[in-house]
Amino acid sequence: MGPENITVTFIIVFFLIIILASAIRILREYERGVIFRLGRLIPTKGPGLIFLIPIVDRIVRVSLRVVTLDVPPQDVITKDNVSIKVNAVVYFRVIDASRAIVEVENYLFATSQLAQTTLRNILGQSELDELLAEREKINRRLQEAIDTHTAPWGIKVSLVEVKNVDLPVEMQRAIARQAEAERERRAKVIHAEGEFQASQRLADASKIISSSPYALQLRFLQTLTEVAAEKNSTTVFPVPIDLFKPFIELLDKGRRRRK
Repeated sequence: MGPENITVTFIIVFFLIIILASAIRILREYERGVIFRLGRLIPTKGPGLIFLIPIVDRIVRVSLRVVTLDVPPQDVITKDNVSIKVNAVVYFRVIDASRAIVEVENYLFATSQLAQTTLRNILGQSELDELLAEREKINRRLQEAIDTHTAPWGIKVSLVEVKNVDLPVEMQRAIARQAEAERERRAKVIHAEGEFQASQRLADASKIISSSPYALQLRFLQTLTEVAAEKNSTTVFPVPIDLFKPFIELLDKGRRRRK
């Protein structure tokens, strides 16, 4: 075999290796191959080893893993005319690789833009108090709205979370004053409830004591004991007339006998 034949053989083998390499693809478990044969879509293949017709087939790899999409901060005016800045995070995955390639030009960019506009629309229909207090409800509304629009693209939105809500300084001060006023109101209500319960107990105690004069005397003597326990040089206390009632009755009996 002459040198020219060796060179030709080498060139042929080289091109065969290139063609064979372009005809073989290996797709991972989370990947699918969207194949266009002469521009026409054929059934999706993968995972594993797949064979393509060189020059005729063109493959587009699509990942089926969950994608975490960070929505940049958006300027939003709420229903009660409060200007806020809100950002969020969207979790979605491709469930139909062929539709994700055929139905939309760039499904990542399209989903990002859709999430931004939906975030502004949904929050613009909500009041600030609802946004701060009912975060789960807002997240669910965002997820349902975005998922409805991405379903024709073969994309499933599983979760949307509002991350941060940046309020103007004036609004932060107003909310702080409102929270302080609410705490003061609760403190006053608790104090009034305690006073009411104490007055009820005192009323019950007065009824019990009034029904038994001896109970009143025992209570008076107990008070004297408590006062005497303190180190006071002089103690002034009133004496109930009921303590002298037995002596007064004896005096009255003595006078009657004399008469």
